[in-house]
Amino acid sequence: MAEKQTYIRQTKTPLRVVIVGAGNRSLTYASYALTHPEELQVVAVVDPDGLRCNRLADLHGVAPDRRYASLAALFADGRIADAAINGTMDALHVPTSLPLLEAGYDILLEKPIGISKEEILVLLDAARLHDRKVMICHVLRYAPYYREIRRRIADGVIGDILNIQTGEHVSYHHMAAAFVRGKWGSKEQGGSSMLMAKCCHDMDLITWLKSGIPPVRVTSSGSLSFFRSERAPAGSGTRCLADCAIEASCDYSARKHYIDQGRWGPYVWRSIEHLGTEPTTEQKLESLRTDNPYGRCVWRCDNDVVDHQSVVIEFADGSTATHTLIGNTAKPCRTLHIVGTKGEINGVMEDGFFTVRHPDPRAGHEFTEERVRLNVSMDMHGGGDLRLVEDFIRCCRGEAPSLSTTSLDDSIYGHLLGFGADQAMEEGVWVTLERLES
Repeated sequence: MAEKQTYIRQTKTPLRVVIVGAGNRSLTYASYALTHPEELQVVAVVDPDGLRCNRLADLHGVAPDRRYASLAALFADGRIADAAINGTMDALHVPTSLPLLEAGYDILLEKPIGISKEEILVLLDAARLHDRKVMICHVLRYAPYYREIRRRIADGVIGDILNIQTGEHVSYHHMAAAFVRGKWGSKEQGGSSMLMAKCCHDMDLITWLKSGIPPVRVTSSGSLSFFRSERAPAGSGTRCLADCAIEASCDYSARKHYIDQGRWGPYVWRSIEHLGTEPTTEQKLESLRTDNPYGRCVWRCDNDVVDHQSVVIEFADGSTATHTLIGNTAKPCRTLHIVGTKGEINGVMEDGFFTVRHPDPRAGHEFTEERVRLNVSMDMHGGGDLRLVEDFIRCCRGEAPSLSTTSLDDSIYGHLLGFGADQAMEEGVWVTLERLES
C-alpha cells in the first residue's frame, strides 16, 4: 500500500492532478485550472487516443514526457501528482481507479461509479483500505438550485420528508445523440443502462435529500417503446443523408441536429478527428452519409436501452419517492416536488426558481408560498460542474466537507438504488437493498 500523503495547502501551491481519460467531461473539470491556476494544475494526461491526449495536454501546457498512453506508463514514473480526475468510460471507472488508489492518488471520479453493485463495493473497500479520498461527480448537488433546497430541508423548513417526486425529461435531440445513435444506446457498448448513465444524478439527489435515511427497497417499470424499427415512418431509410425520403421533414434529421444546429459536436465528430480540429461542412456531411454512427436513422439503430422508466422507492422511515425518466421530450428539464410534515417544495431546475409552500388555515387562505429565485446556469449542470472541482480541492486540503460533498461513502446508496431498480424492472419484483457498514 502506498504511503498516505495528505495534500494540505499551507502556501499558494496548487493541487496537482493527472487527467485519466481525456474526453468531454475531463475537459470540463480540468478547465477549472485555466481560470484558477493558483488552485489547480494539470501535470499529466493519460489516454490511449493520442489526439485527445495531446488536445487536453496542449491546452494545459503539459510537458511532452507527461503524456501517457496507459496507466502502466504513468506509474512507471512514480507518483507525480496529488490526485487524479478520472473521466474514462463507465466500464473503465473501477478498473482504472483501483490501481490509482493503490498508487496513492485521491480521485475525482466521473459518474456512474461503476457498472455493477459488486464492483462499486470493491472500490469502496479499496478506498478504505488505502485511506484515500474518492469523490463522485454528482455535480447537481453543487447546482445553486439543489444546494439551496437541501439547505432548507436541513433547516427544517418543511419538516420531515414524506414523499419526493422527481422527473428527468431528456430532449429528443439528446436522446437521439446519446441513447439511440450514440455509445450509451447499447448497454454492452456504453457499459450502463440508461437509468444509470443518465439518472444516477437523480438517484443520488433523492438519497441526499433524505439526509442519511437509507432506502430499503425499490421497484421499477419501463421499456424501449418508440425508437424501434417497427415504429419507423413510411419513407424513412437507414441513413438520414443517404436513402431517406423524409429527411427534410423529420425531427431527428442528422443534418438538422449536427450541421444546422451544431449540437453534440464532441461526440458526433469523434470518428473524423483525424481530419483536424475543424473539419469542413462537406467532410461532416460525407461522414454522416457513410460510416458515422450519428448519421443513422433513429428507428434503425442497434440501441437496446429504455426510452422511458419509472422508479418507486421506500426508505427506512417509511417515506417514499418516485422518479420518472422520460426520453424524447420537446424541452429538457428536471422536475422536483418534495412534501414534508410542515410544507412542500416544488420547481423545475431550468426555470431558475423553486416554490416553498406552507398550509395556512386562516379565513380566506389556503396556503402561503415563497418563490426562491436563483442564478441558475443553463450549462454545466446548473452551474455545478466547477463548484464540484472547487470542493474536491478543499477536501484534498483536509478542510471540512461542504453540505454537497459527494464522498464515495455518501454517494453509493444512489447507485444501489439504480442497480436495484434495473433488476426490479427486469424481474418484475421489489428488490430489497442492503445496508452498508460505515
